[in-house]
Amino acid sequence: MQKFVVMYPRQPDMEAFKAYYVEKHIPLARKIPGLQALRYSFDPQTLAGEAQFACIFEGDFADAQALGAGMSSPEGERVAADVVNFARVPPLIVHYSIAEEAG
Repeated sequence: MQKFVVMYPRQPDMEAFKAYYVEKHIPLARKIPGLQALRYSFDPQTLAGEAQFACIFEGDFADAQALGAGMSSPEGERVAADVVNFARVPPLIVHYSIAEEAG
């Protein structure tokens, strides 16, 4: 499995950010081909308290090839292009393979 993670720093207007994100951006993301599941959370916390990110998104793809195909599709490109419409401070984006170990 390949995880695609987007971490958004605090934004100047968090209420506007949240409204746009939920009402417009997430519906676009749901259309990315190959996206098996998605999750997001506002106001994540660390064990010591407030985290440096205000929103974290996780998307699951079968593998790196599926992630690449999904993000380079017209739907994936629309999602990427949409970020400037609501995030004044750019996000940090990472992806990685999930390592599985036998019990």
